[in-house]
Amino acid sequence: MAILTRFDGRYNSFASPKPPMMNNPEQYEIQKRNFRYVQIDAVGVSIANVAAPFLPVFLTRLGASNFQVGLLTSMPGVTGLLLAIIVGRFLQTRTNIVPWYSLSRLLVISCYALTGLLTFLLSKEYAVIATLAIWAFATLPQTALAVAFSVVMNAVAGPEGRYALLSRRWAIFGITTVVMTFFVTRVIDLIEFPRNYEMMFLGLSVGGFISYYFSKRINLPDQTPSTPVASSSAFDSARNYFSLIRGAPAFTSFATKKFVYHFALVLTQPIMPLFLVREVKATDSQIGTITMAMSLIMLVGYFIWPWSSRKYGGRFVLLATTFGMVFYPALTAATPQVPLIILYSGIAGLFQAGLDLVFFDELMKTVPPEYGATFVSIVQSMQYLSAIVAPLIGTWLADSIGLGGALWVSAGLRLFGFVLFLRKDTRLVSN
Repeated sequence: MAILTRFDGRYNSFASPKPPMMNNPEQYEIQKRNFRYVQIDAVGVSIANVAAPFLPVFLTRLGASNFQVGLLTSMPGVTGLLLAIIVGRFLQTRTNIVPWYSLSRLLVISCYALTGLLTFLLSKEYAVIATLAIWAFATLPQTALAVAFSVVMNAVAGPEGRYALLSRRWAIFGITTVVMTFFVTRVIDLIEFPRNYEMMFLGLSVGGFISYYFSKRINLPDQTPSTPVASSSAFDSARNYFSLIRGAPAFTSFATKKFVYHFALVLTQPIMPLFLVREVKATDSQIGTITMAMSLIMLVGYFIWPWSSRKYGGRFVLLATTFGMVFYPALTAATPQVPLIILYSGIAGLFQAGLDLVFFDELMKTVPPEYGATFVSIVQSMQYLSAIVAPLIGTWLADSIGLGGALWVSAGLRLFGFVLFLRKDTRLVSN
């Protein structure tokens, strides 16, 4: 799979991502293997994650209530909000975070296998409770995984390789997901419920073992774990913690702006499908086409934005993507017609791909390397907060000013976020 990568000072569009040049040949080979293991890990993860959209459908078909299905969606956000910073501080004290990353991934994906296995043995009534219990447990390794992922990917990529590493990883992720989803959706109708879902969960969980086998082979040098500052009380501990954050103003500024923009994005999550069904009167196949258009164009974006970053700089990508994403909710609300929304969705997919890449790259520029897990956990907590609050505000706005009005509010908040990023701060972005 081709991607633009650095090669002896030039860019080779037919090579695998290549790590930055090094004087130590042995270290260079380790870095190159790490890049390869990250991509194979992506294949395993994407195979397993094909099951994710089917999990709430499975619960619904088992007879779960709306509240129980809602719990499945909200539990990761609540657990993450409560525990992300604690998990981050724990990981900060580890000499090597890779084993925790690979183990957390395995535990999460194993929950699919456990779901399929228990529903073979239990009646529908108890299967719902068992499934919720399994995924309540999964929120713990999910929280650790969310923090460890950013730290490990940043360490593997290095300052110059984040776009190359993640653009290829997410492109592989997208292609594998599309192919596997195509086969799963055609096979699942051939087997009677609930055996079809049980077999799917068990089969796709094999991806977890692929992920675990290769991700644990990522070779990163041991780090000297940070020693927590001694404190006589919880108040002193909190004060020391916030003092550490205040000592990184670039991080604080960027994380705050990112929170505002992410809040605006998440605001539309419950609104857009309701708008498509109730206002646009789109059919299931048309909604599927809208989603597919975004997903496919995102794959294109994963190749375009790394090139744009090298040619024009990270600040250009940051401003272009944050401004470009303003138009999707605005144009959808202004012209609620399926063919146009398919077009808008494709354009949004292009900018969303760049947003994924640039947010990670620019954020990691502001994170002190010796406190990576701690600072990443703060950002994750902010994202969990927006994931819980923003959808609730979105549905409240929909009741107050209508679905279209809520989309316009999201567009306005995105524009506000763009303006925040437009205020140039050389501590946050660089050309």
